[in-house]
Amino acid sequence: MHPRLWPLACLLLIAASGGVWLAGASGRVPPELLVWRFDDWRLLPWTLWTGPLLHLVAAHALANALALAALAVLGAALQATPRDALALLLAWPLGTLALAAVPGVGAFYGLSGVIHAAAAVLTLRALQRPGTRALGLLLGGGLLVKLALERGWAVPVGFDSGWGFNVVYAAHLVSAAVGAALTLVLAGVGRLLARRAPAAG
Repeated sequence: MHPRLWPLACLLLIAASGGVWLAGASGRVPPELLVWRFDDWRLLPWTLWTGPLLHLVAAHALANALALAALAVLGAALQATPRDALALLLAWPLGTLALAAVPGVGAFYGLSGVIHAAAAVLTLRALQRPGTRALGLLLGGGLLVKLALERGWAVPVGFDSGWGFNVVYAAHLVSAAVGAALTLVLAGVGRLLARRAPAAG
């Protein structure tokens, strides 16, 4: 089942984020070439990947890295599958792409969207097994409450006085939705392939 693929996917994202932060902080790569922007992302398509990896404040980068590391450990404990890891890696750019459909979002950067996608994927994983269903309900309930309080559908971007910069709440919402949708789609594909395999044999 390769249960290590989930933590490896999370560590890959953390390491890539650190590399992008260093590239931007050192001045070797201008941050404007890494941030996802609604107006020009089609000319800079790599920002679908680099936008979520970029942080302009070290404390922000560390906080997001720690959150994703915690989800890496949780996923390992829940025995997240390779399909779960694939859903997370696909949600990385697709969650950013979904922001193009949200009015009022001009730019985005940071791992927060990926973190919410990971939480959604693990919620569904936990709900699959009776022994972890209570944890899934707790994790999913907490995620839904957070998203409801942020109201990303009505307030896509809001100033966070704690961080001192605007937070794209819509990224949390759409990335969680994309992560959940990808998990369900991949699970459905897996079941379909499993049913076809005996017939082919």
